[in-house]
Amino acid sequence: MANIFKSTSLTEEQGNTKDNVRVHIPDYTLSPSGLPDHILAVLIGFVGGFVVLFIFYRIIILSIIGGGIFGIVNIFVSMQAATKKRKQKLRMQFFDLLEAMSVAMRAGNPPLKALESAKKDLSLIYPAYADIMVELDLIIGRFNNAVPLSEIFADWAVRSGLEDIESFASVYATIEGKSSRADEIIRETQQIIADKMEIEMEIDTMMTAAKNQLNIMLIMPLVILLVIGYAGAGFMDVIYTEPIGRVAATVGLVILVLSYVLGRRIARIAI
Repeated sequence: MANIFKSTSLTEEQGNTKDNVRVHIPDYTLSPSGLPDHILAVLIGFVGGFVVLFIFYRIIILSIIGGGIFGIVNIFVSMQAATKKRKQKLRMQFFDLLEAMSVAMRAGNPPLKALESAKKDLSLIYPAYADIMVELDLIIGRFNNAVPLSEIFADWAVRSGLEDIESFASVYATIEGKSSRADEIIRETQQIIADKMEIEMEIDTMMTAAKNQLNIMLIMPLVILLVIGYAGAGFMDVIYTEPIGRVAATVGLVILVLSYVLGRRIARIAI
């Protein structure tokens, strides 16, 4: 398992006894991928790279070397995807936290009681190892050690890299100890996040068909080359035997890769 935690020491006071307790602070900029995930990413990248290069060149050694390179590159791609997925989960969990806190604070509970109530409610939904549960343990523990909530939320915002948490931390730092409308502000923040999520889901739904078309357009040249190459009665032999054919295959491969990269970037819409 990759090291996705930063360690630090906090002093927790229980009664008249103080103990140095080692806690783990999640770092969401690091990938949660472990060794099995890396091995799977290498295998997927190797197979994909080998097949594509063999279709274009039909050179076993080149395909093996290229497949190995694709496999190594795919480790970093999968790590970025895992980090993004983890952040998306944390964002959903943060939304649930704001909802639970808003309910508790509307009932007249102070921030600490609202956090403890939210933790109790979220424990019915999420396991103890979920990121939001770990964060709540950390927040409550630091708050009990006289660390201001504004500072705790600001630290969480930096570690999470999420715009929603950053905005909430900034707003909370402004109103901390100065406003009695904390519950309303938390509820408004939750509503903003809900609106953004709804818009993102609508855009993702509209883009699904376009993404599927992109995948088909990228796969079709490979299928055509494969079919004609093996069923074309030597029609494609010039690509694999003549220098000009190798150049044409290389140009086609470059265009395919560029099309994939540009297509993915175009399909990625940020709100």
